[in-house]
Amino acid sequence: TSKKFLEKLGWRQTPNMVLIEDLAASVSKSGAVLTYAACRLLPSFLLESLFMSRSPGLDDTATIIFTSGSTGTPKGAMLTHSNIHSNIEALGQLYKMDGDDRLMAVLPFFHSFGYTGCLWFPLIAGFGVIYHFSPLDAKRIGQLAKKHRATLLLATPTFLQSYIKRVSADQFSHLRYVITGAEKLRENVARAFEEKYNVLPLEGYGTTELSPVAAINIPDFVKTDSKQQGTKLGSVGHPVPGVLMKVVDPESGEELSTDNPGLLLVKGPNVMKGYLKDEEKTREVMRGEYYVTGDIAKIDEDGFVTITDRLSRFSKVAGEMVPHIRIEESLQEAAGLVERAFVVTGVPDEKKGERLIVLHTAVKDLDGIYKRFQESGLPNLWQPARAAFREIAEFPLLGSGKLDLQALKKEATL
Repeated sequence: TSKKFLEKLGWRQTPNMVLIEDLAASVSKSGAVLTYAACRLLPSFLLESLFMSRSPGLDDTATIIFTSGSTGTPKGAMLTHSNIHSNIEALGQLYKMDGDDRLMAVLPFFHSFGYTGCLWFPLIAGFGVIYHFSPLDAKRIGQLAKKHRATLLLATPTFLQSYIKRVSADQFSHLRYVITGAEKLRENVARAFEEKYNVLPLEGYGTTELSPVAAINIPDFVKTDSKQQGTKLGSVGHPVPGVLMKVVDPESGEELSTDNPGLLLVKGPNVMKGYLKDEEKTREVMRGEYYVTGDIAKIDEDGFVTITDRLSRFSKVAGEMVPHIRIEESLQEAAGLVERAFVVTGVPDEKKGERLIVLHTAVKDLDGIYKRFQESGLPNLWQPARAAFREIAEFPLLGSGKLDLQALKKEATL
């Protein structure tokens, strides 16, 4: 860890912590030069004999990354060298990066998106990278992107909304690709970003257990006389090379046909080795070679995958499964807002099992928004009562940029 990080959290230093500042100070300039020269000039077998007690196998654990814990207790996903390298190989096939490219890297390494995408992707694929420790520091990120001519940005939709408001068009003028994930990218956010910076964010999908990327949109391929669609807004694109996906009935496990939403299963070289010291949880999320994502999705006739909800983001109201995300989208549309203003959660109810609560930030004319929402065509059972709306100062976020759903549920029960 870092001393600065500990100070920011107010945590005390303990003897078993390895501090980045101490490691950096232990490397002499002459030692750094010699190591650089060795890596440039010596063959790999000599480097391994000099620096490693043994060469790691492809199926050896390379890292343990804990799941975000947004909906439950975090679990340690053991990712192998093969898992991570397969993900980088897939990204390298889809996005042609070269030595002139620069990644504006702002995602934390404790999150799999940041670990694979911001740490190992540029190192192994061989392009430049600019690091900044806080994805929320939009002003500084804009300055760095302009100074170093950043061509690639990885970020969550929440962070993109912040950049739209605080980063000038010229600061992101060199971007070729903007890849986003970890939460749903709303079309109005994508269009607002494209309008300001002339680059359309490409939404992908993954989980910590998938190293993390499983599907992604890519730019359309255009020739003078033809066009191959690579992006479909609202979807998370096609499975990445080497990965298979199928949608099954959550109860029977029967595979569903085109455009029918069901439980998403993923198979491929990116599927984790298992959870650390938890064989039971590992068995629960595996069906043969397929990883059970817990997400509800559909695959259309063109092979594009659309995530419609998470099983954990439903409430069972009067025996019917009610999707939180669909309600949030309708509220956002009724409010005409780009920035997230509404989050739906469920709390226990003696009569109906659960009832819906809407947490929202300060908005103008909430009564007018609610009236338009009621006219959106959603079933009555899906429409929270007007008394169920509660204003909060801001939505709690995890370090990865995702909503902290457990904290929101606690807020709703207060």
